Amino acid sequence: MQTTSFNKINKEIISELESILDADILFFDDEVLNEYNHDETENLKFNPELVAKPKTVAQVSALMKFCDEKLIPVTVRGAGTGLSGGALPICGGLILSTERLNKILDIDLRNLQVTVEPGVINQVLQDEVQKHGLYYPPDPASKGSCFLGGNISHASGGPHAVKYGTTRDYVLNLEIVLPNGDIFWTGANTLKYSTGYNLTHLIIGSEGTLGVVTKIVLKLIPNPQHNVLMLIPFFDAEKACEAVSAVFRAGIIPSAMEFMERDAIDWTLKFVDGISMEIKPEIQAHLLVELDGNNLDVLLQEAEKLHEIFSEFNCDEILFADSEAQKNQLWKMRRSVAEAVKSNSVYKEEDTVVQRAELPKLLKGIKEIGSKYGFKSVCYGHAGDGNLHVNIIKGDLSDEFWQTEIHKGIEEIFALCKLLGGTISGEHGIGLVQKRYMRIVQSPIQLELQRGIKKVFDPNNILNPGKIF
Repeated sequence: MQTTSFNKINKEIISELESILDADILFFDDEVLNEYNHDETENLKFNPELVAKPKTVAQVSALMKFCDEKLIPVTVRGAGTGLSGGALPICGGLILSTERLNKILDIDLRNLQVTVEPGVINQVLQDEVQKHGLYYPPDPASKGSCFLGGNISHASGGPHAVKYGTTRDYVLNLEIVLPNGDIFWTGANTLKYSTGYNLTHLIIGSEGTLGVVTKIVLKLIPNPQHNVLMLIPFFDAEKACEAVSAVFRAGIIPSAMEFMERDAIDWTLKFVDGISMEIKPEIQAHLLVELDGNNLDVLLQEAEKLHEIFSEFNCDEILFADSEAQKNQLWKMRRSVAEAVKSNSVYKEEDTVVQRAELPKLLKGIKEIGSKYGFKSVCYGHAGDGNLHVNIIKGDLSDEFWQTEIHKGIEEIFALCKLLGGTISGEHGIGLVQKRYMRIVQSPIQLELQRGIKKVFDPNNILNPGKIF
């Protein structure tokens, strides 16, 4: 990536900005700057020099045009829930927060579409469209706080991606602002699009390096009327992984299929109040499996079939959630795993993904690599997608080892992913912390093409510099 000599934001720059923008959208006191110097990535902190909270697309355009002309780096930020350092202002400069662009602009009941601003919280959208009998499936673990703009930036998934797909499968059209201030729509509000290059899909997953998303048109689907949730304990974690592909080979597509190894659940039960569960000492892993649809009898028949399948893989007694309260409790447990791990130790979270039939080999390999380098890992994730989150625990490891040696083990994990036909991120993105590993899974040609695309959109390299490449 081209290097850029950026300018610092000083009093003169701030004065110029205040002359062209409302002063109440600009913040430069230390308390605010410290609030925006981190996301959920490890314990990394980088201070911005200025935070802007625009309320209109016109303000975003003016900000971008000014920063492009002055060579000031801009890091676009949503809710700050990212896990790859995408919202870290590593070059200082301006944080452009989308938190005030938070309106649901239109719910189109005729076409089953919704138009929103990027600062809308995922859960807020889900709750609102559900009032109309509609469903927006992408649901990251942080759905109660993460912004839709951030979901688009990382092509986020979540537990229900196994049946319904990721954010990418629901975005129809985007309004974006380029670094030079130009505003345009990337496509059309249609279910099919074959009109030149698909710029919409190019922006999805680009991690704020190409443009600033200011409006989003999403596809909606009818809300399924029923669901069945089951928790399956296994005496062997690899057997739990083997069972995953067997389910799909039997012709059943769950709406969610989550893997949690023993430590993940143990740590979560200690961390989250109000969840009580007895786990036998010999249980090594669980699958949390959900079926949904409009015919409850069919779902119960599929659940019986799942019981037969799991019994072939050394499982213990299966728990069927018999109330909404119990279902909510089980989902709360699963969605709290990441916070529980973080509260227990400094850690690095790797977002590995392989074909689902290769999950047993991936899990076995991760544990072998951990033994080789002397680190403990806690694994959980979206088993139905082959997406395993690997939390490498610092524990008693020395600071020197953590800073200089741990990356060797991570490289071996990613090399294993590639060997198994997978890649190094399924939904968390590359950002800052994974960019050193891109060479493992992408060729020099691929990387150079992406650098070229970046240069076309952002010739001065002001948008989220230092990320991905």
